[in-house]
Amino acid sequence: MSELINNRERRAQVLKELILELHEGKTVDEVREKFAAEFEGVAATEISAAEQALIADGMPVSEIQRLCDVHAAVFKGSVEEIHKPSAPEEIAGHPVNTLIRENRAIERLIDTQIKPNEAKLADGDLQARQDMLQAFDRLLEIDKHYSKKENLWFPYLEKNGITAPPKVMWGVDDEIRQMIKDARAALAEGPAGEAAVKVADALEKVTEMIFKEENILVPMALDALKQAEWGAIANAVSEIGFCLIKGVPAWQPDLSVIEEAAQTEALPAIPADGNLYLPSGVLKLQEMIGMLNTLPFDITFVDKDDTVKYFSEGKDRIFARPRTIIGRKVSNCHPPASVHIVEKIVDDFKSGRKDHEDFWIKMGPRYVFIRYFAVRGETGEYLGTIEVTQDIGPIQAIEGEKRLMS
Repeated sequence: MSELINNRERRAQVLKELILELHEGKTVDEVREKFAAEFEGVAATEISAAEQALIADGMPVSEIQRLCDVHAAVFKGSVEEIHKPSAPEEIAGHPVNTLIRENRAIERLIDTQIKPNEAKLADGDLQARQDMLQAFDRLLEIDKHYSKKENLWFPYLEKNGITAPPKVMWGVDDEIRQMIKDARAALAEGPAGEAAVKVADALEKVTEMIFKEENILVPMALDALKQAEWGAIANAVSEIGFCLIKGVPAWQPDLSVIEEAAQTEALPAIPADGNLYLPSGVLKLQEMIGMLNTLPFDITFVDKDDTVKYFSEGKDRIFARPRTIIGRKVSNCHPPASVHIVEKIVDDFKSGRKDHEDFWIKMGPRYVFIRYFAVRGETGEYLGTIEVTQDIGPIQAIEGEKRLMS
């Protein structure tokens, strides 16, 4: 047993050294040669452990993210097959099956509607450009594909101790989102040569992510997640939607797991008389839930330990808030590129330097006002942060007066 542990530790150390050599400027071919000499095959979980160890040693997530594509090029073709119990990728409605179905749909869109037009685009064919523009409009649906990973898969990976790979992958997801938008913008009005380059770059990145998902993320998740957790993910996917596919059936694990999952989602205990006694009134629990979900804005509460504790569930939410985020650290709920802003806001609230912070952004037809407030107790102690999000476009459009009796 000790020999097995020592061998595993040695493999992890060698993987770390290979990644560091890439970081220091060695070429892919140089590292690939050393890799081939050291390994016959490598498990996805070992790649994950190596990256996580580097982050623990102080390497920024952004640096691991920059090297992510190089890692894939080195490890591609060397990742050993991991047994997938019950073949979840073949079970309709299972989150793994859905991810793979979406990947095949993305590949079909690329292979049938984008790649056949690449040469024509470079030659200045206007119809090819228009066809590719329409295909990229559809490719924008990839946001739903990535959002399911980030908001449903990643929380459970984090709960099972896997924190570094989700951060790295989320950062790359955001890069791909932007590359697709840039390619679309170039197709809409840029020079043909520039558009062709941006299209090719975006497609390469999308294709590489498909490989990473199916050969690294999926085996890692299947190894870590329990049946009840897969069931919770499957229950929440409809809140985000699907990428380029339809007809995804509902899926649940076996009956005993359903009961286990149901207990975790039960409503909090209701006082004996059914009432919640507050300083300014008395409400039944269902009245409070209904009231909070009827407010014309979304609210999310993060406690003093930076853990997401609650969010309202109105019918027209601006940002996706699946129940899987409950219990998640707020820093893990944001892309790596913006998490430092959130951490700075919370730090300012905790220290007392600030009590609120406001942001406003355009999201399609919506003009979104995002407000953060420090929540404090009677003696001023920090209890947490509340986020209030609202579409203020309709409010800005108000003119004149409308009185109560008019």
